Amino acid sequence: MKILLVSAVALVDPDGRVLLAQRPEGKSLAGLWEFPGGKVEPGESPEQALIRELQEELGIDTWASCLAPLTFASHSYPDFHLLMPLFACRRWNGTPQSREGQALKWVRAQDLRDYPMPPADIPLIPILRDWL
Repeated sequence: MKILLVSAVALVDPDGRVLLAQRPEGKSLAGLWEFPGGKVEPGESPEQALIRELQEELGIDTWASCLAPLTFASHSYPDFHLLMPLFACRRWNGTPQSREGQALKWVRAQDLRDYPMPPADIPLIPILRDWL
């Protein structure tokens, strides 16, 4: 089974809220909410992938020194196995804006379960809630 390495981030604002992005129509798992991030390309570290993805998807800049490893997800989907490190980030430049048609929402940690998420993301919620 193919292993897909995807890097994700919990952007945490000064009020302790986490940014979620809704998967747009036409993508697999459309309509579900997830932590921003994306595929790690060949030759990239998970941190480099996140820095690139945050610039492309949200128009914000951050640095590897601001990405703290928090936990990871390991989940089997029907056609691949997802391995997803989740980083926490409290420092970035710019205001996150949707650049790929995805809805964005700042959510309090205790309310994360109110948003339907992909199966791989759900086990990350209690870890994130305890960390915040």
